[in-house]
Amino acid sequence: MMKLNTSQIQRLSEKILANWKSLNLIEFKTDEKIVLQTIKDCITKNILAEDQLDKEIFGMIEALQNEHGDQYSKGKMFPILKQKLAKERKFIL
Repeated sequence: MMKLNTSQIQRLSEKILANWKSLNLIEFKTDEKIVLQTIKDCITKNILAEDQLDKEIFGMIEALQNEHGDQYSKGKMFPILKQKLAKERKFIL
């Protein structure tokens, strides 16, 4: 489940682009609309990758619970596993 909807991603992308422009951090060699779309695509791709990581972690926790009973709490294990896997995969949260 995505943490941001499409309109939120649109607004965030527009703010990022506006900030880059106001600070003169970007020089356009292509149409500004293409740059904006690229920003939106990057944000969306990152959110989807994090969602996939979350699903994988829930699967790991479920496997641990099936193997060892309820001694592994989702609430405690999820952030620990997420930090560990993100670090191993060089994924910035």
